[in-house]
Amino acid sequence: MLSLFPQPRRGISRRAALSMGAMSAGGMLLPHTVGAVETALGALSHTPTAKRCISIYLCGGPSQPDLWDLKLDAPSGIRTYFYPISTAVPGLPFGELIPQVARHADKLAFIRSMTHTNNDHNGAIAHTLMGQLPRILTDFYTDRGDHPGLGAILQKVLGEGGDLPAWVVLPRPFITNSPPYKGQSGGFLGTPYDPLTFNKELKGSLSEAPLKLDAIQLGGDVSPSRFADRKSLRNRIGQPLDATSIDRLNGFYDKSFQLLDDVATSSVFDLEQETASTRDRYGRNEYGQSFLMARRLVESGVRFVNVFWTFYDAKGCQFNLWDNHGVANDVCGVDGQLTGLQQLTHQYCTPSFDRSFSALLEDLEQRGLLDNTLVSVAGEFGRTPKINGTNGRDHWAHCYTNLLAGGGIRGGAIYGSSDANGAYVKDNPVTPEDFAATILHAFGLSEDTFIPDALGRPVRVTTGSPVSALFG
Repeated sequence: MLSLFPQPRRGISRRAALSMGAMSAGGMLLPHTVGAVETALGALSHTPTAKRCISIYLCGGPSQPDLWDLKLDAPSGIRTYFYPISTAVPGLPFGELIPQVARHADKLAFIRSMTHTNNDHNGAIAHTLMGQLPRILTDFYTDRGDHPGLGAILQKVLGEGGDLPAWVVLPRPFITNSPPYKGQSGGFLGTPYDPLTFNKELKGSLSEAPLKLDAIQLGGDVSPSRFADRKSLRNRIGQPLDATSIDRLNGFYDKSFQLLDDVATSSVFDLEQETASTRDRYGRNEYGQSFLMARRLVESGVRFVNVFWTFYDAKGCQFNLWDNHGVANDVCGVDGQLTGLQQLTHQYCTPSFDRSFSALLEDLEQRGLLDNTLVSVAGEFGRTPKINGTNGRDHWAHCYTNLLAGGGIRGGAIYGSSDANGAYVKDNPVTPEDFAATILHAFGLSEDTFIPDALGRPVRVTTGSPVSALFG
């Protein structure tokens, strides 16, 4: 029988083999063995270095030749237009577009040898978000048969972790006039492992300060007393289910009621609790406030937070902020007809990122959170070494850069390298599978950690190998 999931690179561990021995000859787990098998498959392989993660996704692909993998000796047409600036790491220049982040380069690790083969947004997004290729390469959007997203995997192995959701997505799921992309659901683990999300529609733009989080608000016609009546009614209604199903259902109800009813929980999502100066420091725009919200969430116990930096509405069009080709319609007529590289200096792109990301790193460090909070910055690919005819750069998955910080990562480290023109990996290639494995490694999960699929069969949490050299 063909497997529905990618095959492991190595043989399974002795522990997993013994656990699988609990299966019947037909391959199905006996009901009374499921708990024992899940415990065995979910065991950690090493001491974790991270307790929380903020995963920042720069949708569309940030331009590594203009930001943090400059090729200053490359010929004209490849070499960046922007001036190099010094950073906190001697001998590591950044482009002039991110001076505030440059002061924190010693907190960052740079994987300069990220690589895969898909230069199409849809396929690359599904691949990089899920940390492995979809079973059907042209199936880009969430499906209940998917391999779970990283937040779901961590919840399954490590548990809920408290009263707050284990996984939150900000400011909204990553969509492009479509269902959410893969990697944003619990997949075959089921709906209890889906993230808490807000604002599924494209509401507002980066110029609007408020970040609406209406998913945890009561409906307009539901008063607190009516809400209390609903809880009381639920407790009085008979539940003709078996004991296990009742316990599971009650757990879902209790979680939902707590999110809606617990003042302490709801206050976590109230940015008015922050000082005006802190909100200003992060930036009074949707993504600056999302970065601030992410800090509040991990500080309060949320394990995994996705921040998707993607679309805003401008004169009725949608614009992918990091997809800088240089064609005029990329900017939808906003602030004139800007070229691709000029877009990088536009108020909606690098200046906002420079402010909000540097603020996040400072804030996490000052609050003593950075040591055990992993921060990642990635896109679905990077940009071409060659500047195109409209002074922009096109999609380039063959060699690009991802960043990591905190959570046991060695600051200032550079792993892998690109060739002289930044076109291809020179050494130590790292795939999206490996990058996902690296994040899981920080939480104590190895490529030999398993989770049960919908039928109870063991499935590896990752098909990649972690970049362990970045830890320590």
